[in-house]
Amino acid sequence: MVEEKVEEKVEKVAKKTVAKKEKISEEPKEEVVETPKEEKVNPEEFLANFNWHKYEEGIEAVDEENLKAFEAALEGTLGMVNEREVIEGTVVRKTDREAIIDINSKSEGVISLNEFRYNPGLKVGDIVEVLVDKREDSTGQLVLSHKKARVIKAWDRINAAHETGEVVNGFVKCRTRGGMIVDVFGIEAFLPGSQIDVKPIRDYDQYVDKTMEFKVVKVNHEFKNVVVSHKALIEADIEIQKKEIISKLEKGQVLEGVVKNITSYGVFVDLGGVDGLVHITDLSWSRINHPSEVVELDQTLNVVILDFDDQKTRIQLGLKQLSAHPWEALDENLKIGDKVKGKVVVIADYGAFIEVASGVEGLIHVSEMSWSTHLRSAQDFVKVGDEIEAQILTLDREDRKMSLGIKQLFPDPWADIAKKYPVGSTHTGIVRNYTNFGVFVELEEGIDGLVYISDLSWTKKIKHPSDFVAVGDKLEVQVLELDVEGRKLNLGHKQTTENPWDAYETKYTINSVHEGTVKEKNDKGLLVTLEDGVEAFVPNRFTTKEDGTKLAKGDTDKFKVIEFNKEFRRIVASHSSIYKAQEEKNIKAAHKKSEATEKTTLGDLGGDLAALKKKMEGK
Repeated sequence: MVEEKVEEKVEKVAKKTVAKKEKISEEPKEEVVETPKEEKVNPEEFLANFNWHKYEEGIEAVDEENLKAFEAALEGTLGMVNEREVIEGTVVRKTDREAIIDINSKSEGVISLNEFRYNPGLKVGDIVEVLVDKREDSTGQLVLSHKKARVIKAWDRINAAHETGEVVNGFVKCRTRGGMIVDVFGIEAFLPGSQIDVKPIRDYDQYVDKTMEFKVVKVNHEFKNVVVSHKALIEADIEIQKKEIISKLEKGQVLEGVVKNITSYGVFVDLGGVDGLVHITDLSWSRINHPSEVVELDQTLNVVILDFDDQKTRIQLGLKQLSAHPWEALDENLKIGDKVKGKVVVIADYGAFIEVASGVEGLIHVSEMSWSTHLRSAQDFVKVGDEIEAQILTLDREDRKMSLGIKQLFPDPWADIAKKYPVGSTHTGIVRNYTNFGVFVELEEGIDGLVYISDLSWTKKIKHPSDFVAVGDKLEVQVLELDVEGRKLNLGHKQTTENPWDAYETKYTINSVHEGTVKEKNDKGLLVTLEDGVEAFVPNRFTTKEDGTKLAKGDTDKFKVIEFNKEFRRIVASHSSIYKAQEEKNIKAAHKKSEATEKTTLGDLGGDLAALKKKMEGK
């Protein structure tokens, strides 16, 4: 029974094996193939040659050497790829979300379009690099990755681009502090704001999600940093344009340009790769405070080349030169002496500039603003924006210069000065200014006179006019001298009062004694104020007191007049002479008394001797 069962089992296996071989050997044909007739199998022979490994595993065991030979033979054969290998593939089809890539393998790979965000122009037929992630996934699908392939190859490409200066494409992902983040070969590179364009960028967001060309300008392997520049490409193109433009530059040539930058001193204009400067004075014939009053950023305008250096790197441009000079349109009938109206545009210490017509200015010097010879600042008469009337004093159309005057619109106060202010007349004026030698007194607008320091007081010794009067004070004066041609007026203040020295002449006689107070002390002596306020000088040798000490400032004592000069208003006094004179009197009195005493003594002695003689003779 057992043998029958084994034979039965072997027969079943043999039939199954034969059927399997027949199935394998079959080739698909359209014709109907006749089923081969079953062959009788010898069980013993079959069991001896039966491959149990193939039966259990489903495949025949292969010899190791044969396997290696087989793999060697397949190497390089179409359709054989290795995992983790980076190869090139072709885009054979695109959907809304995916790209189908053919790598000449037994199946095609599918890659999400998100990995091609940097390349929105991807199309069928493009060659792309991919990494073979898996030859088969759980569903038997080939798994590829473009992003991983780009990362693997990225640094090699970046280093090569940096060394060779190759232009690369990058996808601007987002804005960051100071610039933009750019995807270059799958690596995030930094694009500084200054490297986006040759002109300042005001809106960075306009570049986000755009693919642009760049040059790799810096690679830091340690920190894995990459810096790219779009400006470098523009500059290279501009340099070519610049050489072409510079070679054709000529003075007087009119070019079209775009306002690139505005500063306080002028405007930089881009002439198509070459920058030129329009100075603020060359923007308009009229006076302007800032270039923004005439032009604005990104404005297109025509300019004329005024000058440039030998290398033509500094180009001076002009805008106002394209229009006629306002002086050429000035009324031909205008002449010296005519009155004109204008607006004050600029004020300086020396005068004011008046715009009498657009682009035509005249200067009113401060000396032509008032008849007064005491000069002041122009701000005392006018201010910017004032509409004023003036008279033309000079007019030079060739040099385009004009001088104006305001005071000429009013009568000259010096015309009848002799009638108003004759010599000897007394008036009240205002102190306007003073110098070391005197004060200027204004009698009326345009009429100033000088009071010398010696004519301020009859009695006081004044070192500086500020010790006597202050600016703005009213002062009574007398006209001492008048020079109409030279417009000079000599005044005096002390002359408005009587000369006290007429009275002093009889009061302060030589050797008269007066009480006084020491006002000042200097190296030569003392300045003493006497009863009437008159001052006397006491030399050092006469300042010693009776006790041997010296008089000090503030001391009050008696003084003897030893010199009086009415012409020079000078009194010299002495203090020590008072007690020295008394000493002399005492000495003289003592001398007389001594002489009287000597006479009495000798007479008495003679009488005594005579009496003694008589007495002796009587004996």
